Amino acid sequence: MKRLFAATILAIAAAGSAAFAQDVPKILATLDAQSDFTGKDFAAVYTIVSQKPGEKDSVSQVRMFRRDAKKQFAMLVVLPEVNKGQGYLREEDNVWFYDPTSRKFSFSSIKENIQNSEAKNSDLTKKSILDDYEVVSSKEGTVGKIAVWIIDLKAKTNEVSYDRSVLYVRKDKTMLLKQEDYSVSGRLMRTNLFPKYVELEGRLMPSQILIIDELNPGERSQLTLTEQSLATLPEKVFTKAFLEQVNK
Repeated sequence: MKRLFAATILAIAAAGSAAFAQDVPKILATLDAQSDFTGKDFAAVYTIVSQKPGEKDSVSQVRMFRRDAKKQFAMLVVLPEVNKGQGYLREEDNVWFYDPTSRKFSFSSIKENIQNSEAKNSDLTKKSILDDYEVVSSKEGTVGKIAVWIIDLKAKTNEVSYDRSVLYVRKDKTMLLKQEDYSVSGRLMRTNLFPKYVELEGRLMPSQILIIDELNPGERSQLTLTEQSLATLPEKVFTKAFLEQVNK
């Protein structure tokens, strides 16, 4: 009888694990949908406070404009004052950096850090986990006292910033609470925490992100989202001429 009971428990557990494995793509699709504003334009201000041991906190601020349907974005640097007017523009698969001092554009990357912070251009743009990663494993766990699914991902393309990411997704409501990013060699590069969210037309979007640099102890950046809007933007916003004109 005891053996039968144990076998029944194992069978139930196995069935539950199999069901969860089938749900993982659905969970990732939900996360993708939360950051996808295809059909609408998205604009917001991101304030980034960076901390480094022995230095005063530095504050950067950027105004982001996105058109996900065409994989476009334009980003203007507002702070610090010395960098005001610098900007980034994405046209299809090309990312350009504009320097108002030289009035020239240079090739950049979605992987590039924003100003002197731990945040990257890719942190502020549309994400497609299902397109960029494959699931290596998944299991249950906790973040603090909150039950989560832990999903281990391996990059399918070299276009992403990190070769491997581990996501900690809240069980009761599909929300990313924590993310660990690893290099090709398996070294933990950074940890992202998502303590606050805002709802935009049914989508949950992080309104606060804490990025911890795991290679340099004590270095971290906090991103805060404000002034978010889904209003239609003029076509000229996603052109090089726009970055040039706002600096005149």
